[in-house]
Amino acid sequence: MNLAGAKRGLALAALLALSACAGGAKFASATVEERAAIEQNLRRDIAVLASDDFGGRKPGTLGEELTVAFISEELEKAGFVSGTNDPGSAWRAPVQLVSTQPFTSSITIRTGRREYDLDDADGAAFTTRRRELSDGAKVVFVGKAAGDVAEDDVRGNIVVMLGEPGVSPQRRAALFTKQPVAVITAVENQDAVALVNRAFGRERISLASEPERALSAFITTAALGEALGERTWARLVERADDDDFEPVELEATIKIEATSRRREFTSYNVLGRLPGQMPGSGAVVLMGHWDHLGECGAEDEEDRICNGAIDNASGIAVMLELARRLAATGPYDRDIYVLATSAEESGLLGARAFVETPPIPLESIVAAFNFDTVAVAPEGSSVGFVGEGRTSLDPVILEIMEKAGRQLGDKDFAEQFVRRQDGWALLQEGIPAVFLSTSFGSEIVIGPFLSTDYHRPGDEIEAVVLGGAIDDLLLHEELARRFASTEAYSPPPAE
Repeated sequence: MNLAGAKRGLALAALLALSACAGGAKFASATVEERAAIEQNLRRDIAVLASDDFGGRKPGTLGEELTVAFISEELEKAGFVSGTNDPGSAWRAPVQLVSTQPFTSSITIRTGRREYDLDDADGAAFTTRRRELSDGAKVVFVGKAAGDVAEDDVRGNIVVMLGEPGVSPQRRAALFTKQPVAVITAVENQDAVALVNRAFGRERISLASEPERALSAFITTAALGEALGERTWARLVERADDDDFEPVELEATIKIEATSRRREFTSYNVLGRLPGQMPGSGAVVLMGHWDHLGECGAEDEEDRICNGAIDNASGIAVMLELARRLAATGPYDRDIYVLATSAEESGLLGARAFVETPPIPLESIVAAFNFDTVAVAPEGSSVGFVGEGRTSLDPVILEIMEKAGRQLGDKDFAEQFVRRQDGWALLQEGIPAVFLSTSFGSEIVIGPFLSTDYHRPGDEIEAVVLGGAIDDLLLHEELARRFASTEAYSPPPAE
């Protein structure tokens, strides 16, 4: 047994012991035989989705085609129809994506007649375009300011800001909104540049609809001091802490050039619909991301495929089994949509594409439930309520949980994940979306997975624990039935 497996085994044993002590509440509607049948179906679907044949389910690959076809076929067999509302693209809702990967960069600082060509160790520049060049723009030092900098000091200029751990990303983002030619972040040393290269040097996937950013560059404070003059740079850094600090135009020009490998491609969300009996009464949405990372293991590893059995073949498997059970007992008053999203791992892109070009009016969605990384908790575990207190769904959810004998998990812990899951894209548009999962009931449940197999080749089917996932499925079955009934649930009037 490898070390990761040993840790996982010990963690699982501890969780099972805790569940036994707690009494392990069960759903009255699920017999032992029913749970066994559900588990068999879940393991079958996870085995398919997390197989090496699917190659880690990376968008834009053969693995995507196999995944999208599998989900569509399973939904159709269950009795669903296409939910795209587009006869020309049944089941598949296009998600236009762009892949960019940094290729080359160069930075030259000119002061008077002196010219400094920065070594790669002292500076790096990045663009999302194939090629970007800035030469001759005014250079403005903004220090630690960002949101309160006047737009005239930023627009069309190269701005130099001081880096600060934990703050720099927000500072850069605020400056980019004011349309600079480039944003240069002054970083501490060459080690910091190396870290930047590792972070920014990977492939980045984004929505084609996203505006392209200006150049982003990183230069060591030592290189800036040498080029601008040590005393000049020291005075600038000191002044940046003054309460009355104002941006300073520098007596220098900076030439920045960066190139990247860029590829535009179409990925797909999968959309299925279980038609309701009362058209116009709204819809319930079940969602989960189908994508994973493809090959993400180290170059020298024998198995480099990140199969994503837990993240998120398990979520898709639970959603498909729930779809089968709902179709078998339906129809309901409201439509029930199943949405399997692409490119969640790259920033909730499939979910964002769904809200950008929805197949139904967003205001018609009365409730949305996300399924992600559901297979790590044993039966009877407490439920993490991600998004608690953010929608009008809470009273019904809490009522059904109480009737089912389910316990709420650590609220503060669950809240940490609200922006890291697909439901967030819907919440931002005012759609009542929640994420209920035993996996996120406490750190003791999800922690061992996050510290070992998360986003690594070890996320294989052998690691899945389905007791809690089955609990989650049965809870969502009750929730979906309740919210799909016009008699049992009426959404509050729009404000």
